[in-house]
Amino acid sequence: MKTTIIVQNLKCGGCAKTITSKISEVENISDVLVDVESSKVSFEYQDSNDAIKVKDKLKNLGYPSIDSKNSMAAKAISLVSCATGKMSK
Repeated sequence: MKTTIIVQNLKCGGCAKTITSKISEVENISDVLVDVESSKVSFEYQDSNDAIKVKDKLKNLGYPSIDSKNSMAAKAISLVSCATGKMSK
């Protein structure tokens, strides 16, 4: 199955690179696509619990879904995730 999550704090290619890398590590998740312009993260999953794991992982990376609270901590974490994506090969 395929789903899309609209996230907050997604600003650039560095963010997208980190999201793609980290979400691809989640078991039973494939075909991760990040659209920076629309702040959308799309992916294929096998079970609804897998999709929930991705939503939680995104929140932990500083990219909470649009229906979640966007705290100062989330914004700060997203800056670190963004920088990590920019520095990774």
